[in-house]
Amino acid sequence: MKLNVLIVDDSSTVRSVLKKTLDLANIPVAELFEAENGREALQILHDQWIDLVFADINMPVMGGIEMVENMSDHGMMNSIPVVIVTTEGSQTRIEQLRQKGIKGYIRKPFTPESVKDEVNKIIGS
Repeated sequence: MKLNVLIVDDSSTVRSVLKKTLDLANIPVAELFEAENGREALQILHDQWIDLVFADINMPVMGGIEMVENMSDHGMMNSIPVVIVTTEGSQTRIEQLRQKGIKGYIRKPFTPESVKDEVNKIIGS
């Protein structure tokens, strides 16, 4: 099954690296969408069918935490898995996000193997 994937990060470099990493990890992607912040991501989530979201925490306009809270408030966390991809290692913050419904966490810098492992845990092989 090919996935519609949304990558949310204010860095175009990180978005490009994650796209390449998905390819190297042999993650079957149908369509790939990009957003520079949580507000843009929410608009895409309202307009498109998305199977999986990769999101940074720290972004201008709307960060990943606020985006996850908004998704949770609108019931989207039940049907759209979110993987946080960040340099931040605060276990307290990650646990708070898990309580709000995120399905995974990947620490930057990431490898194709770590991305593949996380996607397989969420979506299945």
